[in-house]
Amino acid sequence: MRRWFHHLDSAVMSMAGLRILSALIELSAAIAMLFLNDVKKALAVNAFLAMVGPTILITTMSIGLISLSDDLSVSKLVFIAIGVGFILYGIYK
Repeated sequence: MRRWFHHLDSAVMSMAGLRILSALIELSAAIAMLFLNDVKKALAVNAFLAMVGPTILITTMSIGLISLSDDLSVSKLVFIAIGVGFILYGIYK
């Protein structure tokens, strides 16, 4: 198992780690909603999750783009940035 981790890219490990962290936060929030058993409090927990999701998305995309920046042309990076912008616009509007 230890050898397997040495073959993984550090950027991929960080991106996967952030996604695992995000999943743990989501699961904790769901459990908190069940324990709180109140719609207003559950809505407040959900509002917190609305901030966590895009933050994880931006961070993982940034890590991936930084690691690919040597392999991609500037025009491709611009198109990717525009796509991420559209995703964020769709989330907030």
